[in-house]
Amino acid sequence: MPSESDKWAWKHVSVFGGFDKGSGTKKWKCNHCNLRYNGSYSRVRAHLLGFTGVGVKSCPAIDRSLREAFQILEEERLARKEERLARKEERLARKEKRTSGSGKPGKHIWISRPSHTCVTTIGDVDRTSRPSLTCVTKEDVDDIVARSFYANGLNIKVVSSPYFLEMTKAISAFGPGYEPPTKDELSVSFLSKEKARIEKSVALVRESWPHTGCTLLCVGCLDGSLGCFRIDIFVSSPRGLMFLKAMDIIDVTDGVDNVFTGVLSDLIVEIGPTNVFQIISHLGQACKYSESLILSKFPHIFWSSCASHSICMLMEEIAELDWIKSVCSCAKEIEQFIMAYQRSSPGILTQNLKGTYDPVSTKFLPSYGIVQRVLQLKQSLQHVVVSDDWKQWKLCIPEDIASIEAAISGDDFWSRAHLFLQLCEPFLRFLAILNIDRSVMGDVYDWRVQALEAVRSNGIDESALNQLEELIENRWDVLFSPLHAAGYILNPKYFGKGQTKDRTVMRGWKATLERYEGDSAARRVLREQLSSYWRLEGPLGEEDAVDCRGKMDPVAWWENFGFETPHLQTLAMKVLSQVSSVGMCEEILQDDDFPCREASNRLGVERVEDLVFVRNNLRLHSQRNGISSFSSVQRT
Repeated sequence: MPSESDKWAWKHVSVFGGFDKGSGTKKWKCNHCNLRYNGSYSRVRAHLLGFTGVGVKSCPAIDRSLREAFQILEEERLARKEERLARKEERLARKEKRTSGSGKPGKHIWISRPSHTCVTTIGDVDRTSRPSLTCVTKEDVDDIVARSFYANGLNIKVVSSPYFLEMTKAISAFGPGYEPPTKDELSVSFLSKEKARIEKSVALVRESWPHTGCTLLCVGCLDGSLGCFRIDIFVSSPRGLMFLKAMDIIDVTDGVDNVFTGVLSDLIVEIGPTNVFQIISHLGQACKYSESLILSKFPHIFWSSCASHSICMLMEEIAELDWIKSVCSCAKEIEQFIMAYQRSSPGILTQNLKGTYDPVSTKFLPSYGIVQRVLQLKQSLQHVVVSDDWKQWKLCIPEDIASIEAAISGDDFWSRAHLFLQLCEPFLRFLAILNIDRSVMGDVYDWRVQALEAVRSNGIDESALNQLEELIENRWDVLFSPLHAAGYILNPKYFGKGQTKDRTVMRGWKATLERYEGDSAARRVLREQLSSYWRLEGPLGEEDAVDCRGKMDPVAWWENFGFETPHLQTLAMKVLSQVSSVGMCEEILQDDDFPCREASNRLGVERVEDLVFVRNNLRLHSQRNGISSFSSVQRT
């Protein structure tokens, strides 16, 4: 039987005890969302992986990147389980063969292998020798696969790709006679074929853009090693996220704005200017004039800031407040000294420290991650600093750590650390919602309301409260897009939240109408239909419409109940179909180690563009849908 240590999910929950002795059913609490359940390992795994139908909810505090990491851990666990079963079957088969003399052999496969059995150099291989069938085990095949990776400098992370798994399954299903495509076929005919297939699927998505509108997402970074500024452009709509184009601007001193504006303008024309509803840019100062250039050419398009980056910047600003910065600095010093102590006196604390590592919070806010890890080790740390081993160790170091010991032993540091995590909690919760491929328009403004309520409910003194409120309001002024206000008004789940009395919301609604509709008579119709929505006239006030406000997708709600206010229905569906963050694009690009420069020397610029287009869209497809069988991608 496998040990409990093989079940990775137990490390992400706190177990309070079991029921019957020997039973796998336990009482546990999720370390990420603090929800409590009773159940076995299968329920813990379902909660963390987002499975349904087993009596637990999907963990709301886990974002896509962490869930994918959990999925990899689960796949590795299942692979080890299968390997153990295979070894067990092989042992049973050998035992049966010894006892009966006619047992089945262990699991083998037949492959073609050159008839020679030993060579001294690669040059000694007789390439014309006829292959013979040789029986090999899975271990032999694993060795061959690994050798191919090592010999050709291939990225080992490829083995976690669903497309690699599809490839191995398809080759196995075809049989030993399979011959792979040649290098020329892969770089020309098959690449063109795959690009055409993706463009065909994109064409189906394009059909929805006149109905819902779409958002262009622009993500840029300065590549110091290549001396160029790279910009990746995606398009998002309710039908899915698509990669459009990557551009490398070699001479950044020659005006990134002009080059980027030209490419972006061409893409808007290609998509259809009336289909592009919003642009979200995360390009920094390199393209600071592009917004005005684009909006002067396409005055109906909205240009918005990335909400997730704005919130991350706000959290960093909070961590820099004097009364919080001291907590973060102290936590960092504690972590540094404890790590130094562990290197000289390894013990159980090392395992605990590794167990508290949270890649999600660390990615969004390093200061938060450090304080969180230290706070989770409070009890262990307090035991360490009074131990004899610690007392002996500190005599051997030159630093005076009396202040660190005082912080660990006292209450002041811990109470302020706990307050810091409480203040950050609503921001992290909202970041997890933003960094997914779906619309949360309207939720952004509601986040502002919730953030202010959260800091006011923590009982901090008036001076500190004023500092926090000022930071939130200042950051909101930078983040704010009129679409956030319009989404807050038109999202039915926020109906009746006092929007008409909120000057910021109403100013945003006014700005939305003026950019969306240039004709004053058409704007008047939209205002009249909004009044009908607020007065619950016609289908908008029927029992089903009221009951479904918070239960249905907001776009679907307007499709079902907004037909008597068609102009407002169209605007609401477009506003509520847009995303607010480039976070989902960055997840695709952050692991981008594709050697475009090297490939351009071999294939030519056009082929490299095709390769990047195919590669990123395949990544998006696997991220969004996953691939369960090679039949799902077979060509028709």
